[in-house]
Amino acid sequence: MSKQISASERAYSQVKGHILAGTLAGGELISEGEIATTLGTSRTPVREAFLRLEAEGWMKLYPKRGALIVPVPVDEAEHVITARFVVETAAVRILVTGERTALVADLRAALDQQRIHAEAGEVDEFTIADAAFHRMFVAAAGNPLLEGFYDTLRDRQLRMTSTSVQRDRAQMQRIIAHHTELADLIDAGDAPGFATSLAAHLNAVHNLRTPLPFDGAPS
Repeated sequence: MSKQISASERAYSQVKGHILAGTLAGGELISEGEIATTLGTSRTPVREAFLRLEAEGWMKLYPKRGALIVPVPVDEAEHVITARFVVETAAVRILVTGERTALVADLRAALDQQRIHAEAGEVDEFTIADAAFHRMFVAAAGNPLLEGFYDTLRDRQLRMTSTSVQRDRAQMQRIIAHHTELADLIDAGDAPGFATSLAAHLNAVHNLRTPLPFDGAPS
């Protein structure tokens, strides 16, 4: 029984990981058989993993045809970015009123790690580092409700950033430049400037249909 649970969890983690990394793109149709063959397991744990992923909204199952990877809906992408903008700017408004020397040092160390991943062309690792960078200053605000809500956006955040970077690898260097500016603004205690820079950053990375305004407040 434990082996069955382990195989199902492994299939779930592998397939979800590929969806978040963009190696299984929205609109792609996959089958239980091909995933089972790749993982060296039977179809039963893969079927269980697919059912779980469908319940979470990552795929749509079609009997005898396979599983369709659900694309990120345009409206959902914009909702995620707006929610991120609201949380991140609120966090920075809180933290710039206090001591932030250690945070700025951590942000600059995180930037060094992003440069390493970018130079190596490590898209998955870069995407994770990108999300970790943004979470640093959200966590530094010390508001567990903001932090907890922000964490619920993580999977969608990873998928959206990975999709952007997979589409254009030069995006990694642009993201690092944006992150450097954001870290500088936090260091300077410039919350309004941070909001304007963050809006420009999110618009550029995610190519929103309705861009965030540059006045530091979502419409």
